[in-house]
Amino acid sequence: MNSGIKFCRSSIWSLAQDAEADIQKILLAVRQRAELNHYKVLSAFREMEVSDYHFNETTGYGYGDIGRDLLDQLYARVFGAEAGLVRPQIVSGTHAIALCFYGVLRPGDEVLFATGQPYDTLSQVMGTKQNGDGSLADWGITSRVIPLNNEDKPDFSAIVKAITPATKMVAIQRSRGYSLRPSFSISDIEQLIGVVKQVKPGVTCFVDNCYGEFVENKEPSQVGADLVAGSLIKNPGGGIAPAGGYIVGKADLIQKIANRLTAPGLGTELGCSLAGKRLYFQGLFLAPLVVAEALQGTVLTARLMSALGFKVTPHWEEERTDIIQAIIFGSRERLVAFCQGLQKGSPVDSYITPEASPMPGYEDRVIMAGGTFIQGSSIELSADGPLREPYVAYLQGGLAYPYIKAGLLTALEHMAEQGLISV
Repeated sequence: MNSGIKFCRSSIWSLAQDAEADIQKILLAVRQRAELNHYKVLSAFREMEVSDYHFNETTGYGYGDIGRDLLDQLYARVFGAEAGLVRPQIVSGTHAIALCFYGVLRPGDEVLFATGQPYDTLSQVMGTKQNGDGSLADWGITSRVIPLNNEDKPDFSAIVKAITPATKMVAIQRSRGYSLRPSFSISDIEQLIGVVKQVKPGVTCFVDNCYGEFVENKEPSQVGADLVAGSLIKNPGGGIAPAGGYIVGKADLIQKIANRLTAPGLGTELGCSLAGKRLYFQGLFLAPLVVAEALQGTVLTARLMSALGFKVTPHWEEERTDIIQAIIFGSRERLVAFCQGLQKGSPVDSYITPEASPMPGYEDRVIMAGGTFIQGSSIELSADGPLREPYVAYLQGGLAYPYIKAGLLTALEHMAEQGLISV
């Protein structure tokens, strides 16, 4: 047995070795793709002439913060967009998405969700659950959800029929969220945008890009998306950006959104950068490599959990378009034990036993494992899932492949100790 995995019984270690032997070609393909994405990012840094003086902090209003402005431009360059807005003041991916809605939409407008029901956290933003809290519905902005077809793909016919003169924005969620439908590839997104633009060329096509950055060699803004948003404690922060979110897209739309973030007339001109700005630059620089580590870990997870008899999605041989691996446990006990075991394999708070609890924005109690250096960081190794059938754990992230492997085997060891798996 490998001395670095002494905590794992030999049978689990043997299964992991067999799984690794099967996935070597896939891991190589992931690393090769990462090289292309890393070179794209490196080229942008060189073209934008990034220097260490761009890392200096600013205070107060942040007037003349050249580092902040360059970071906006850098994200736009990397993602193939006209302009960018990258701010630690954007507190989450949901906040970045909401800013796009509130910045672009006006009373009487409609947003059409073209990829089925969005994340639970958006229900209150839409106003479908309660009113009076500043939701889109409160401002006279309607929203409609177009279900996916029987193959879990966008229903083009239904989308085309649903577009009306009031439809100002079509929203596309790239990742699966807390569902078992597949995440959407860049090719899928390009096709969907093309269909929408044929019907209404002036509509704003928005893509929630959370969990998808640098998984493929193109981003949604490079295939026609007018706006793209995500979180910096997911893929593009590289595991070291301490907070924040980004939005890239058409310059006029970015200005409207910036006015919503600050105030009309202030836009992108204000917003200081306190100590730690270097981490945002360095995180973006490392992001393609960190994402590749996470992807390799999901492939191993899929292969190993399949060998243990669990259904997984995506399958270990499938092409990936985000960093999420869903594992269908079929029972509350297995889901909870897996997450608790993963927590035991974490570098931070490994001694804590997570329990399912209510979470802001979610309908069901959620079990979350995440001994992360940055609170809630989804690019670090974590797993979570709502306590509802079919009891699915959504594993994501991992700063390094050996760490993901160690965490996974610790989780399986914990399940074995509970008598929930046989190895």
